[in-house]
Amino acid sequence: MDVPIFPFLPIMIPFAGMLTGIIIVVIYFWFKPREKELQFHQDMRIREMEHQRKMKELELEVEKVKVRQESLHAA
Repeated sequence: MDVPIFPFLPIMIPFAGMLTGIIIVVIYFWFKPREKELQFHQDMRIREMEHQRKMKELELEVEKVKVRQESLHAA
């Protein structure tokens, strides 16, 4: 039994328009937190790299102090 689609067009067109709007809103609200999450991870990675750099600088300072103390004790 063939049912013509034309009688359903007045119902389908507004429904499709609302569905399109809902899909756009869902995509927007899904990407917004994802973007914030990626930015957060990037910031954390930058902080981690800065922390590692500072730790290496402190290790070098500790080594310098040890060398100075050894040279003072040797003299």
